[in-house]
Amino acid sequence: MAQTYEFYCARAKEAAAAAKAADLDRVRERELRAEKTWRGLAEHARAVAEERAKIVRDKAEQTD
Repeated sequence: MAQTYEFYCARAKEAAAAAKAADLDRVRERELRAEKTWRGLAEHARAVAEERAKIVRDKAEQTD
């Protein structure tokens, strides 16, 4: 499973669409919770990717 920002955002969009299409309140609420979780994971993945890129840049600067 690719744990990337794009992957998590796609899952969040799917959950949002499922929530919008849900007829039952409990299903809608479950999907909205899932969307919130996926968005949190997406943000975390983005932050991790940025931190990794920063580390690579810092190491490259040290070797120059």
